Amino acid sequence: MMNAQRFRPVDLARLVGVSTQQVRNYEEAGVLPPAARTDSGYRAFTEVHRRALVAYRTLAKGYGPVAATRIMRTVHDGDVPGALALVDAAHAALHEERTRLRAASEALEALAREEPAALPDSGLRIGEVAALLGVRTSALRVWEAAGLLAPERERGTKYRVYSPADVRDARLIHTLRRSHYFLEQIRPVLEGLRREGSTEALRAAVGARGEALTARTLAMLEGAGALYGYLSYVTATATTTESTAGGPEPSPT
Repeated sequence: MMNAQRFRPVDLARLVGVSTQQVRNYEEAGVLPPAARTDSGYRAFTEVHRRALVAYRTLAKGYGPVAATRIMRTVHDGDVPGALALVDAAHAALHEERTRLRAASEALEALAREEPAALPDSGLRIGEVAALLGVRTSALRVWEAAGLLAPERERGTKYRVYSPADVRDARLIHTLRRSHYFLEQIRPVLEGLRREGSTEALRAAVGARGEALTARTLAMLEGAGALYGYLSYVTATATTTESTAGGPEPSPT
C-alpha cells in the first residue's frame, strides 16, 4: 500500500526541524490533510502527510508562509484549480514587480544623469514640490523625518524651501518608493548620488533588488515543482484506492 507507513507528530517534526506542536498547528490550519486517530486518540500521520509537509515548507521559501498556507488549504479543501490560481497570482505579482524594477532602473539612471532643474532663486515650497511629483505634502514630511530630505527653512516664516538638489532627491525617493524600496534602503542610494554625483550606490541597490527577485523566482519554481509532485502523488493514491475498493469480484477461471 502506498500509504501504509505511519508517522508520529514527532517524526514529521524532526523531518523539517519544527516542534511537534507546529505539526499539529499545520494540520489544524489545513496545511496538512486531516489525520486519522489511533484508539488512544493520537494522530496517525501517513506518507501523504509527509509529502504535504515537505511541499508546504518548499512552497513557503518562495511564496511566503501566508500564501503557502492558503495554497495548501485550498488543495485540501478539494479546490485544486483555486490553489493553482493562487500560484498564478503570485507569479503575476512577481512579474509586475520585476517590470517596475526595470522601469525604475531606467528612470533612476536618467534622473541621476540630469542636471538639477532650473528653479526660482527662492526655491520651491513644499506644496509646489508635492504638485511637481504628484504626491501629498505628508509624504515629503515623512521622507524628511526619516533623514532623506533636509530642505532649508525660510527666515521668519520657517517655511521649507527646496533647492534643485532637494527636488532631485525627492524625485529619486518617489521613484524608489514606487518600486517598493524601504526608506532605509533608499538612504545609501541618496548618499551615493550626493557624493560627487556618483550613481554606483544607485546601481548597486537596483542590482541587489534584481538578484533578490531572481532568487525568489528560483525558490518559487522549486515550490511549484514540490506542489506538482504532491498533487501527482495524491492523484495516484486516489486512483489506486478507487481501483481496489468495491466493484465486482473477478470471475473464477
